[in-house]
Amino acid sequence: MLRRTVLAITLIAGFALALPATAQQGATQMPTPTKSGYVPVAGGQVYFATYGAGSPLVLLHGGLMTIEAFGPLLPKLAETREVIAIEAQGHGRTGPLDRPMSFDNMAADVAEVIKSLGYDKVDIVGYSMGGTIGLRLALAHPELVDRLVIASAPFAYSGWHDYNQQGMRSLNASLAESMKGSPLYEGFAAVNPDPEVNFPKLLDQMTYMGRDYDYSADVPKLAVPTQLIYGDWDAVRTSHVARFFELLGGGLQDALWDGSGMNANRLAILPGVTHYTMMTEPRLAATALEFLDQE
Repeated sequence: MLRRTVLAITLIAGFALALPATAQQGATQMPTPTKSGYVPVAGGQVYFATYGAGSPLVLLHGGLMTIEAFGPLLPKLAETREVIAIEAQGHGRTGPLDRPMSFDNMAADVAEVIKSLGYDKVDIVGYSMGGTIGLRLALAHPELVDRLVIASAPFAYSGWHDYNQQGMRSLNASLAESMKGSPLYEGFAAVNPDPEVNFPKLLDQMTYMGRDYDYSADVPKLAVPTQLIYGDWDAVRTSHVARFFELLGGGLQDALWDGSGMNANRLAILPGVTHYTMMTEPRLAATALEFLDQE
């Protein structure tokens, strides 16, 4: 077996095994949506579900995941917010769309959902792939975004550790059979109408994750207050996290006694958290809400 294929399987299997029990149990842990359905987008339609009540907050999942993978995080956010959870192209209930998969295409989908549901502005919380989608959304449609939280996502492909880069470069449909029985596959199969066909299609479309990208020139143009949240043992390089914050104007000088040296952007590092536990980490919800609820 090719070394890259072994790396991909190891990476995905490790990701699945690291999911807490609450995330693996999926829908049994989820509240009942207040509303759900599909919104037409280029190439098809995407699924959304809303939970709770309050100021609108769009929640964006990571690669190969569904809404249910957020486990206890979503209900916590829904205690004080109306959470609009969206399943990205190829994922979960959305299924494959008739177009290439890209961060910009999926960001455009999120914009369509926001506008279709009649929201003027929303807060965004995106994890991993969802964090990069949130970044591209806020750059393309700042008029739709009030505040942005990016969790465990880099601004460039080089921000991932080498191990993760190699795994992403190896994603393709040939891995589908080996993933059957894993929490990631079972979570997909639990909500997708034809997982035998659509999961291999998803893996093939996810090859875009293994292509080089770099949004460093765009990050300083962000016009919305942004918070970055990472684990101290994340799949994103610590040096890259620091550079991301600096591109947002953060940490470039002393904040001074009165804090007047700060801008509106923030950085949080959660101790003892990995990339694979972040999406169910209660401290992610608490840290994000503290930032989002600021006047």
